[in-house]
Amino acid sequence: MREASAASFETDIFVVAAVQRFAETRATIKAMDTKLLFEDAAQFVTPLLAIFAVDIATGKDTEALPVLLSTSDTVSKSTARVLETGEFKAGLGETVLLHAPAGLKAERLLLVGLGKAKTLSVDDVRKGAGTAARAAKPLGLREVAIAFPEDHALSDEHVDALPALLTSRVLTEGAIVGEVDYDTYKSDRKDRSVHSLTVVAKEQDKTARAEIQQGFNEGVIIAGAQNFTRSLVNEPGNVMTPTELGKRATAMCKQNGLKCDVHSTERLHELKMGAFWAVAKGSAEPPALIVMTYEPEGGATKDAPVLGLVGKGITFDTGGISLKPAEGMEKMKYDMAGAAAMIGSMQAIAQLKPKIKVIGIVCSAENMPDGKAFKPGDVVTAMSGKAIEIVNTDAEGRLVLSDGLHYAKTLGCTHLINAATLTGACVVALGMINAGLFSNDDATCEKFQVGLKVSGEKFWRLPCTDDYRDQIKSQIADIMNTGKSRYGGATNAAMFLKEFAGEIPWIHLDIAGCAWNEEPKSWLPYGPSGIAVRSIVEWVRSYSA
Repeated sequence: MREASAASFETDIFVVAAVQRFAETRATIKAMDTKLLFEDAAQFVTPLLAIFAVDIATGKDTEALPVLLSTSDTVSKSTARVLETGEFKAGLGETVLLHAPAGLKAERLLLVGLGKAKTLSVDDVRKGAGTAARAAKPLGLREVAIAFPEDHALSDEHVDALPALLTSRVLTEGAIVGEVDYDTYKSDRKDRSVHSLTVVAKEQDKTARAEIQQGFNEGVIIAGAQNFTRSLVNEPGNVMTPTELGKRATAMCKQNGLKCDVHSTERLHELKMGAFWAVAKGSAEPPALIVMTYEPEGGATKDAPVLGLVGKGITFDTGGISLKPAEGMEKMKYDMAGAAAMIGSMQAIAQLKPKIKVIGIVCSAENMPDGKAFKPGDVVTAMSGKAIEIVNTDAEGRLVLSDGLHYAKTLGCTHLINAATLTGACVVALGMINAGLFSNDDATCEKFQVGLKVSGEKFWRLPCTDDYRDQIKSQIADIMNTGKSRYGGATNAAMFLKEFAGEIPWIHLDIAGCAWNEEPKSWLPYGPSGIAVRSIVEWVRSYSA
C-alpha cells in the first residue's frame, strides 16, 4: 500500500461525506410502492388514471380517430368529446389531460398515445407507461394508476394480440424505470417522485390473472435491477471508485443471496493479469476484481451451460498517457456502465431464479496518467499468456476485459457475454439509437437477438470475422491493442476480445453510444439508461428454458 499523504487523506474525507450524503438523501425518499389490482378502472379512486390509445389511421383512412385500449363504456363516454376534436393523434408519447372526467372516480384522466395500431409492440407499451409515470411528476402527484391495455378493444385487422404476461411486465418496467430522475447531489433537492403505482386490470379468468400477476412481478424485479444499474452509472468518479463499486456489488449480493468475492492488486498479480494491472497501476485507487456467483436451487443440471457475464468497470477514464480531449471528459465517469449492467443483471438473476449457473465478473480500475502509468509502446502479458503491444493507452477497456474473459473460462464458463462502453467508433457507426453486437457464434447470437423482441433494446450486429485479424497483428508482440488504421475501430476492438474468448461461444456488446440518454424523452429522462440489463437477463433465461 502507498503511504497516505495529507492531501489524499483530505480527499478521502470528502469522498466519505459524499457517499454518506448520497445514502441519507436516498433514504429520505420513499421507494415507489407498486401493486396490481383486478377491478374496473373507471371505479378506481386515484389522483391520476392513465389510459392508452392507439392511432388506427391508415393510408386509406387518414381521418380515423384514435381508439382507446379500453372496453369501458364509462371511459369511452368521458373521452368522446376530446377524441372527436382530432387534436389528440395518439402518437407515441403524446398525452392529453382531462380534469374531473365524467363518470370516473379518478380526479384526472390521462390519455397516452402508443402510436400506430398496426405496428403496436410491447415496447410501445413500455414507453407509454414511462410517459404516464413522468407526466404525473410536474403535476406534483404522488399516486398514479395505469389501466391495463385491452387490445381486444381493436379488431384483428388493427393489431395482433399482445401476450398478457409480457404486456404486464413491460408496463410495470416502463413506469418504474421512467419515473426516476437522477439529481442526487443537488443541495436543494426536493422529493418530486411518484410514491405509488397501481396497475388496474379488468377482472380476468384464473389463467389470465396468473399471467398478468407473473408479468407484474417480473417487471418489478427487472425494473429494479435496471434502476440499480443506473444509480451506479450516475455516480461521480470521486465517489464511485473501484473499491466503492466492489462494496456496492457486495451489498447487493448479500441482500440477494449471491456469493461475492472482491479482490485487488495482490490477486491480480497472483493470477498474472498483466493486461488488467497495466491499466490499474497508474491510479492511486486500487483495482477491484469482482466475482459474483449464482447457483440455481438444487444445483445446475449435469452438462448444463455455465454463463459468464463480464463487464468493463473503468470508473473514470482520462485516456491515460494518450490523454483524451478535455471537452466531454466528465462523461467518462460512466465508462463503467458495462460493469454496472452486469451487477444489475446479477441482481435480477438472483431474484428471477433461472435454472442455470451464472458467474458475473467485473474488472474495475481507473485509467490515469500517473508516473507509473503504462505507456504507448509498452508490451504487457495477459493472463492467457498473450503478449500485447500497447499502441494507445485510451484503448484500455479491451485490456481489462481480456483478462476478465480468460478468467471466466478458468472458472468453468462455457458461454460468455461482455458489455462495455468500448469505442467511439461504434457510436460513429450506429449513433445513439443502436448499440453494437458482435459474436463468434451464430447460434449464441441468435438467442440474444430473439430476446431483443422482449427487452425492446436495440442492438445491431457488426462483423468480427477472421479476415479482420490482420488489423491487430503486432510486429513485436502477439497482438496490438488498437487496429493498424482508424477504420473499422469497433470491429478491431471486437477482434481483440475475440482472441481471449477463443473457441467458447461469446457475445460482445459495445454500449458506448447508448449508456447515457443525452436527449430526454417523454418516457425516459436525461441520464444513465441502464442499457443491456433487460437483454442480458433474457439471454440468460433462454438457456434456463
